[in-house]
Amino acid sequence: MAGRIREEDIAAVRERAPIDEVVSSYVTLRNAGGGSQKGLCPFHDEKSPSFHVTPGRNFWHCFGCQEGGDVFTFLMKIDGLSFVEAVERLADKYGVQLRREDGDVRDDRPRGPARGRLVEAHKVAQEFYAGQLETPDALAARRFLHERGFDQAAADRFGIGFAPRDGDALLTHLRQKGFREDEMVSGGLVAMGRSAYDRFRGRLLWPIRDASGDTIGFGARRIFDDDRIEAKYLNTPETPIYKKSQVLYGIDLARRDMARASQAVVVEGYTDVMACHLAGVPTAVATCGTAFGDDHARVLRRFLHDHEDFRGEVIFTFDGDAAGQKAALRAFDGDQNFVSQTYVAVEPDGLDPCDLRIQKGDAAVRELVARRVPLYRFVLANIVGGFDLDRADGRVDAVRAAARLVASIRDKSKVEAFARELAGMVGVDIEQARSEVRRAAQRSTQRPRQEQQRPGPGAAPSAAPSDTAPPAGPPREQVPDLRDPRFSLERETLKLVIQHPATVGRSAADVGANDFTHPTYRAVWEMVAAAGGPAAGANDPGWASRLRDTATDPAVSSAISALGVEPLRTAKEPEPSYVAAHLYRLLELTAMRRIADLKSRLQRTNPVEHTADYNRMFGELVALEQHRRSMRELAVGAS
Repeated sequence: MAGRIREEDIAAVRERAPIDEVVSSYVTLRNAGGGSQKGLCPFHDEKSPSFHVTPGRNFWHCFGCQEGGDVFTFLMKIDGLSFVEAVERLADKYGVQLRREDGDVRDDRPRGPARGRLVEAHKVAQEFYAGQLETPDALAARRFLHERGFDQAAADRFGIGFAPRDGDALLTHLRQKGFREDEMVSGGLVAMGRSAYDRFRGRLLWPIRDASGDTIGFGARRIFDDDRIEAKYLNTPETPIYKKSQVLYGIDLARRDMARASQAVVVEGYTDVMACHLAGVPTAVATCGTAFGDDHARVLRRFLHDHEDFRGEVIFTFDGDAAGQKAALRAFDGDQNFVSQTYVAVEPDGLDPCDLRIQKGDAAVRELVARRVPLYRFVLANIVGGFDLDRADGRVDAVRAAARLVASIRDKSKVEAFARELAGMVGVDIEQARSEVRRAAQRSTQRPRQEQQRPGPGAAPSAAPSDTAPPAGPPREQVPDLRDPRFSLERETLKLVIQHPATVGRSAADVGANDFTHPTYRAVWEMVAAAGGPAAGANDPGWASRLRDTATDPAVSSAISALGVEPLRTAKEPEPSYVAAHLYRLLELTAMRRIADLKSRLQRTNPVEHTADYNRMFGELVALEQHRRSMRELAVGAS
């Protein structure tokens, strides 16, 4: 086993890999002021951005889910890498030569699945398949592309390839490149029967890439009539690196244009994505063998920067047939996943973007997207269109059917607008539409309540409340919120310590753990003190990251990353006077707490019976009052 990577090389990778550049491969970031950038967190669903990245300190932190860390922990969490794999990937990308300690040293850092080998195997496979597209055996595959308007340049742009009809062509090639059979099977490139064989045989292949451009799977199209597998499309199965519910074909090509235009176009197939991009709609993506779901929506929202203050648009394209209408209904069910406006684009003749481009040209594809209509209007029109609106009973039935849909909307602020739209479509009074929507909403809330109250089969009748029930135990002591205003001075002081240790330096020599009343902040200071105090990090850019790595309590680790990215209250670089004002004020508050405690003890002490104790405490009180006043004067003088 190779030895541990040298710490100085790890530090070189951390310094060379810009955290904002690495994170931007997964999240659209925008300036947040104070040297910080923010976006929607990739680790939990949110409507407003709380994920912050501070390039100057190589830190990221989400104030929503409290996850945070440095560039290595980000890659480990988002891609399931081990620490060593994260370091190796960034070292390779940013040109850092890694050296290892001599000897057989075991790495005790957290480990994840061996993603690097699986990604490398897919890279080699994609290059192999692309080369095979130029062989005589791939004539049918090239003809398929040509008939759909895609030339060799388009094939190269999207990395399209051809899987030979032999059962082990890729298997043999990967073996020659040094890959083990278990790696090929784990990555979904090879399947196992009586023996190992290529999963894709005699098919046209599209490489499926993640947002960073790594190939993680393939979509395979049937092109030979004698193909034993009848399914038109065959996709990579679920693997450690390929999760179809979280993958969007074309996201690697579309993500930057999505961020610039605040627009995403969701189409239904690989050739539709190609047609859109080649026709001048570079924001197109597609799901891979599955319906568009909540996880896909979360992926799009990260790149759209989709939140309350910055709304974009998501445009779904569907075929005009019954299946397309069902797909539109499914999309409408997930409409509340987006803050952005949702639209639908349907070609009047029922053509998908690929066929539309073939028959009517690139301009027609752009026009299709430009003619989008709001998704809710399209869905309501489809429901209402199923009734005879020339008959009174048809209008009543149409309103009732559509009202159920309107009442199911989670964003209740949209209900009134939809009710008005419904009334106009059907040709009834607005009050009739509102009334039906209210009734539908009441029925939907009564049903689950009745189901909860209905006892299950064999259930015993519920017991009446008992006066003899044992009393609840004492409430567990809860740690106060770190952002509670009572601890704002402690928070700002520690932000200075973490972000600007050189400016703080030895001026914090008089500060101790008892100056911090929040237990988490006290623990952070104890770690700082154990590491040599702020002065120890004065000339060490990786000091804060190492400080966080040594924390054994997740709450303390999260607090350090939060303190490292949150902007200071001053708009400019903090000067020594700004630091001094906070340190003196912190010491003043400690003196005030001690004074309050001492006054309480004096109040409980009888000056006649305990004269010596009373006089001693009174003397301490006078000294503390003088100390408090001096701290106040120093704090005011420094501000």
